Amino acid sequence: MNLSYKNRIALYYMLATASVMGLVFLVIYVVVHTVAYQELDNDLAYEAHKHTKEIRLANDSMLFINKLEWMEREHREVQVNPVFVQVVNVEGKLMDKSPNLKEGALVFHSEKGTDMHFDTQLNQQAIRQVQIPIVQQGELKGYILTAMSQEGTIAVLGSLKQTLCLLFPSVLVVLFFVTRLLAGRSIVPVKVITETAGRITRNNLNERIPLPKNKDELYSLTSSINELLDRIQHAMEREKQFTADASHQLRTPLAVIKGTLEVLIRKSRSPEAYESSIRSCIAEIDRISVIVNQLLILARFDQAKHQLVLREVNLLIATDEVLLRLKQAIESRQLKINLHGPQQASLISDPYYVDLILENIISNAIKYSPKGSSIDIQLTQEAGRLKYVVSDAGLGIPARDLPHIFNPFFRSGELEHPHIKGNGLGLSIVKKAAELLQTDIQVRSQPGQGTTFSLYFPPEIS
Repeated sequence: MNLSYKNRIALYYMLATASVMGLVFLVIYVVVHTVAYQELDNDLAYEAHKHTKEIRLANDSMLFINKLEWMEREHREVQVNPVFVQVVNVEGKLMDKSPNLKEGALVFHSEKGTDMHFDTQLNQQAIRQVQIPIVQQGELKGYILTAMSQEGTIAVLGSLKQTLCLLFPSVLVVLFFVTRLLAGRSIVPVKVITETAGRITRNNLNERIPLPKNKDELYSLTSSINELLDRIQHAMEREKQFTADASHQLRTPLAVIKGTLEVLIRKSRSPEAYESSIRSCIAEIDRISVIVNQLLILARFDQAKHQLVLREVNLLIATDEVLLRLKQAIESRQLKINLHGPQQASLISDPYYVDLILENIISNAIKYSPKGSSIDIQLTQEAGRLKYVVSDAGLGIPARDLPHIFNPFFRSGELEHPHIKGNGLGLSIVKKAAELLQTDIQVRSQPGQGTTFSLYFPPEIS
C-alpha cells in the first residue's frame, strides 16, 4: 500500500487506537451487562425471600396470606417494573400466584434447579426468573417462583450496543483526519530538510538546514545532517586543495624538464652539456615518479582495510632492513644510529605498512639531521603496546606548524630551508598507514633541538 508518511502515521495511530477503543467498549458493555443483570437477580432474590414469609401452608395447599391487601395495593399503585410471584408444589402444580399474573402463569423448570436465575418468557415477553424451594421442618413442600420483566434491561443494553457500534467508526474516522492533520504539521520540518537538501549540490555546499526551535528528535536529525554536510564540505575542500597541490608539485619538475629541453634544441652543444642536461631531466622524472607513487599510495588507503595481510613482524628486523636501504644517505651525512630494544619486539600486523611507516619516519630524521649528529631509535613496552621512538637532533618544528605536519604537501620551514628536498607527502602516508594499523602517533619538537616521533603499535590488529 503506497501511502504518504503522514497517512501512514495516521493509519497506524488509528489502528492502534481502534484496538484500544474496541477493548474499552467491550469492557464497558460487559460491565454494564453484568451490573444490570446482577441488580435484576438481586431484586428477584429479595422478592422471592420476602414473599416466602407470606405463604400459608395448610395440609397439601400453599396460599398467599393478605392476598386481598396485595390486590388492593396493585390497583392503587402504578408498578413500573412489576414482580410476578407464583407458588407450586413439589410436582410443579400451580398452588397460588400474584394478582398481576391474571390469566397467565410462570412455568416451573425442574431442570434448572433451585436458586438459579435464568431467562424465559411470559406471554411472549422476556422475563428473568428464579425458583426458591419452600422447606418446612426439613421437608420440601414446593417452590416459590419469582420473575421480573427484562425488557427494560434488554432495551438499555441494546441502546448501549447500538451507541458503541455507531460511536466506534465515527471516532476512528475523526481520529484519522485529526491525526493526519497533526502529522502533516509535525513533518513540516522534514519537508524543510528535504527541500534544503535538494538545493545543496557540489557547487553549493555552504547552505545549511535551519535548526527547529524544539530540541527533539528532528533537532538531532537536522544537527546530524548539518554536521555531515560540514564533513562533506571539508572533504571537498581538502580534495580541491590536494588536487591543486598535486598539480603544483607535478608542474614544477615538468617545467624544469621542458625548459631544459628547449634550451638544448636552440643550438648544438658538446656531448658533456647534453649528458648533463639529460641527467637533470632524469632526476626530475625520478622526482615525478616518487610523487606519483606516493599519490597512488594515498589513494589506495581507502580500500586498504580489506587488503591487510597480517603476520608476525619483528620491529628490530624491520628497522635493520630500513636502515640498510637508507645506508647511503646515512653515510653521506655521517650520522650515527643508536638502536635499542628487546630482541623479541614482535607484533601481528601488515609488514608492508609497518615498513612504510618506519621508512618515512627514519628518512625524515635523516633528512633534517645535521651532519655528524645522532639518531636514537628505541623500542619499549608501554600500556600493553609496543612503543617505537625515533629522536633526532635536527632543525625541529615550530609549535604553529605541528597541527599541520600530517596534511598532504605541507612542509614546515620550506622557504627557510630550500636545500632540503621533499614534497610533503611522507607524513601524510605515515598518518594514513598508522590509522590503518590502529597505531597512535605523538610528536614532540623544539626548533633547533630536534624532533621525537613516538609510535604506539598494538600487539595485534583487532
